[in-house]
Amino acid sequence: MTQNNNRSTDEMENEAIRQHLSLEPFFETSPDVLCIAGFDGYFKKVNPAFEKLLGYTQKELYNRPINDFVHEKDKHITHSKRNELKQNVTLRNFENRYVKKSGEFVWLSWTSIPLYTEELVYAIAKDITHLKKLEEERNQLLAHLSRVNRNLKFLSYSASHDLRSPVANMQTVFELLDLSKIQDEETLEILDAMGMATYNLKKTLNNYLDVLEKDENVDIKLEVVNFEEVYNEVCKSIESLIEGSQANIKVDFSAFEFVKFGRIAMESIFLNLITNSIKYSRPDAFPEVSIFSKTEGGKRQLVFRDNGKGFDQENFKDKIFGLHQKFSDNDESKGIGLYLVHSNVSSMGGNITVESKPNQGTTFTISFAE
Repeated sequence: MTQNNNRSTDEMENEAIRQHLSLEPFFETSPDVLCIAGFDGYFKKVNPAFEKLLGYTQKELYNRPINDFVHEKDKHITHSKRNELKQNVTLRNFENRYVKKSGEFVWLSWTSIPLYTEELVYAIAKDITHLKKLEEERNQLLAHLSRVNRNLKFLSYSASHDLRSPVANMQTVFELLDLSKIQDEETLEILDAMGMATYNLKKTLNNYLDVLEKDENVDIKLEVVNFEEVYNEVCKSIESLIEGSQANIKVDFSAFEFVKFGRIAMESIFLNLITNSIKYSRPDAFPEVSIFSKTEGGKRQLVFRDNGKGFDQENFKDKIFGLHQKFSDNDESKGIGLYLVHSNVSSMGGNITVESKPNQGTTFTISFAE
């Protein structure tokens, strides 16, 4: 009976040795952090990757409580999760920070499995410090964009609101004019154009204010927008600019005439791209602007093309649609127009690209979301 018991014990020891030998290479060579911890709060075994990551020797890691290595801000939550492990609850995707010997900290994502009968915890962790840094950079960028958006909204609201009163006064002045006393036909035409421009400016300002005064959490209203209607409306508002520049604008919306979009956003796109084509025309040629719809690769697109100054897009690349980015020494250029165009297109799920070369004009192509 004793021999059988001894043989059984020997077999168990041999099995334990075989298991230990089969796991040891994996434990020693794994690039991930591997460890065995006791319910008493001390490491019982750590792999070389853990030592290398934290910069402590194996002896240092074994002789101090685990909590000594945990970042001060994460001690409480780590202690709470350790108590859950003692209740035989498996821990998955738990993130906390460990302090390296150098004083720096690393983010680790843990999966821990308790062996309740042995009062041990088997754990594996991945170093996710780089992911946390990317997340922090993304959050900083979103915060910056949010501030920029708030500032632009405030600027738009202030400008629209402050301009409404003087524009209303201008309209009143035109209404008080007794045109019957003016005999010169050219003067009458100029006054009529100025009156129409003032009326359209007031209407545009009121439309902007209507949009800005709505709750900012409300989604932009989508509606079926007719390109021809938007084009005519915008041209009325800048009639004097078009005539004064002797711009020749050709439109062709035969490929498709309608798109589901924000009306105000579409008017802003037409206004900025048309005025840009006129503003940045070549001194040796009158502005030639072509606006047309087309379908390419299954995508519906709207194209704005001109024969203006253009620019070297290779020198600007991703800055083309940036805020306050200017590609001309024109004093009227504020670097806001293309930013607004890009924002309006992007907010509707679309995409805009540009092709341009110095003195060879510019082409903007808007691809609409399906």
